[in-house]
Amino acid sequence: MKIVVYGPGRRTGALVGDRIVDLNRAYASYARQRRDGPADAAAAADERVPSDLERLIARGQPGLDDAQAALAWLAERGGQADDSQVSLPQAGAVLHAPSVFRPRIACAGANYVQHLVGTQAALQGQQVDPQEALRQSRAAGPWGFWKVVVDLRGDGEEVIYPGRARLFDYEGEVAVVFGRGGADIPAERAADAIWGVCLLNDWSIRSDMGPPRPLSFNLAKNFTSSVSLGPCIVVGELDPQDVVVETRVNGEVRQHYSSREMTFSFGELIAFLSRDFTFLPGDILAGGTGAGTAMDSSPRGPNGYASTERFLKPGDVVEVSAPGIGALRNQIVAKAAAGPAPAGAGAAGAAGSTPAV
Repeated sequence: MKIVVYGPGRRTGALVGDRIVDLNRAYASYARQRRDGPADAAAAADERVPSDLERLIARGQPGLDDAQAALAWLAERGGQADDSQVSLPQAGAVLHAPSVFRPRIACAGANYVQHLVGTQAALQGQQVDPQEALRQSRAAGPWGFWKVVVDLRGDGEEVIYPGRARLFDYEGEVAVVFGRGGADIPAERAADAIWGVCLLNDWSIRSDMGPPRPLSFNLAKNFTSSVSLGPCIVVGELDPQDVVVETRVNGEVRQHYSSREMTFSFGELIAFLSRDFTFLPGDILAGGTGAGTAMDSSPRGPNGYASTERFLKPGDVVEVSAPGIGALRNQIVAKAAAGPAPAGAGAAGAAGSTPAV
């Protein structure tokens, strides 16, 4: 099932072909047609298949089973229901970032070896053997950062070029959405905590991170519209550890890699992060990015700063895609030209700065 959040009411739907099925309304129609259906179909739908994504995720498998039953019933009827708002064309619909309000987003850092060695070569002039880099990374253990943002951007929404940025970068990633949540989750049970899989773009400032410190507020990773998510959450159909990701900038392929190449798997990351920490339904874990970012593919210039040619500028269109998930497209706009934020919703340029991610 491909779950989306759409429209001015930010309702939860499912992509079925070229249409969006409103799951809450579909279940209400299904309940009204059943001989043993509840007297108040709308109330039953609000309880069993809520229109709010957070409540649907919290219902767990029973909520998905009820949604699937409604979809199967609708398919048997050729997509026809007693409510004209049950199904609508995807074309022209506004898709929001499919997330709960104020999600907590954990992001793995330098979790793909080719991205890591490319970054070291670009920023420090060091040529490192990938196998040695992998050995060192595994020995050092996982690391990363948190994204603390409310204005996640969905497919087709604008991303604001930060006013303080000189070098602005993309990072196409595979992310998982927590369902059951919990703490102290062992790696072998991590799959039970995952509700679905989606794409994430970790927009990153590669300049002006400030002096290197162990704890730096992660300013280069947290700013208005610093996360894009979507276009949907795929539930029950994909192995997050076997997703091929491609990132294009203005049509040019920049990244092409598989989540099979992660240094630390999603299971290992969940086990590491959940020690004495409780994940909640709707929380997100991004697995890191592969080679091909502007930072890891840009040569150093004679002044010690990375060449700017491959970094983003206002007007650029970035598309992150994966088979079975779809494409997440965003256009970069200048801060002064940016429209209103959606309702409700790294390394520095010089060598010797904090580690790049």
